[in-house]
Formats: sequence, structure tokens, C-alpha cells
Amino acid sequence: MNLLQRTSTLAWVLAITACAAPLGYETGNSISTPNPLPTVRAPQVGQEWVYSKKNVFNGKELGIITERVSSVGAQITITRTTADGGQLPSEIQGPWGMISTDPHWTRVISYSPAIPLWPQNLSGNSSKQANTKYQITGYDGNFYNWNLYMSSNGWQQITVPAGTFTALRFQNLIYFENADPNKVDCVRKETIWFAPQIGRWVARESTGSCKIQGQINNESLEDTTQWQLQSYK
Repeated sequence: MNLLQRTSTLAWVLAITACAAPLGYETGNSISTPNPLPTVRAPQVGQEWVYSKKNVFNGKELGIITERVSSVGAQITITRTTADGGQLPSEIQGPWGMISTDPHWTRVISYSPAIPLWPQNLSGNSSKQANTKYQITGYDGNFYNWNLYMSSNGWQQITVPAGTFTALRFQNLIYFENADPNKVDCVRKETIWFAPQIGRWVARESTGSCKIQGQINNESLEDTTQWQLQSYK
């Protein structure tokens, strides 16, 4: 199947899943689109979000992660630390809402060009396709395809440990070319609740899969992870 055929197939899958339930672990209550639409909080040094991360399948807590804006300019750097103060790879945006270095996957990856972190249209009923290239940090020079299909599914009121928020719920469907040539038809799916008032998401769920060439039972599943906001400032 060529890239155009895959793109068409994924667009069709997105169309039939756009209004579907999220991955099934986090829930919110649908509300009317806010009027006027909220504005996204601008970044400032010192802003901070603390998240819990867990494996949904076995319930294992994977860590408490603090993400803090450490610099604001042409690029916005968000430094990340563990509960015991360990340093994690940073996230880089530029401009705000467009991510260029993404540390939230198994490996840190850099996009060229940057791709949106949330829908730029906050009306609650929009879709966007963004095609880019990515490379894995530490393996400069090797670029791979990354195709993002983002669809917002309306506004919800959602409660997480940090409180109750008005959030735009949207889904990402991602087809990407794996750096391992034995892994093909790689897809990731995310459901995200984005709260403009804090400039960040309050809940996020992700999962994914690839097929392994040459194997009979050839589907390789990624862990399903869930992030919940614990506090912010």
C-alpha cells in the first residue's frame, strides 16, 4: 500500500472514529461550546503542571512528572523532572502550541516542521491534517514520515485530581514510519482533554501498534498510558 492509499485509509478511519468514545478509561460530561471561546493562556517562565502517569492495562504507576516552563522566546522550553528530582528530556515548542521536540513517546523525537499540540480552532468541531518528518534524538540525519490527523470532538467538563476543568476533547490518529524497517503499518491513537485556561492538557490517553514483517502473529502493541493533572500553577 503506497503512502497516498494509507493516507486515504487513515482519513476514512478518522472520519468514522471522530465521534467515537475515547480509549475508554477517562470520561467527561459533554457541555455546550463556551461563548465566547476561551483564549489559551500564554506561556510564562515558572508555569508548571504536575502529572501522574500510569499503565492502564496493569494499573502500574509509572511516575509523577513535573513539567515547567523554563524559557520563553522564539522557542518555549518546558523542562521535565521526576518526583525524586531526576531530569527528563525537555519539550520544545515554537511558537506556543507547535511542538518541535517531543519527549512523551518511548524515544525523544524532533519534528521538522513543528506540528500542532492542540486544535488551533477551538470551536469544538474541526479537523486538521499535518504531515511532517521526524528524527530520533541521538540519530541525526535519519528522517521518517509522521502523519497526524487531529479531530476535535466537542467541549467537556472533566474532573481530575487537580480539579474540574472545561476542556476541549480531541483525538489524534497518527501514522508513522518506524525507524525499525521490520515494523510497518505503525499507528498511534490519542484522546486528549485540553484546558485553555491552563495552556495545557488535563488528561491524556495514548496507545499504538505496529506489524512485524515475517511473523505469523505479527501485531506488536504499545502500552496504553494515561496521564492526569495533579496540580498546576
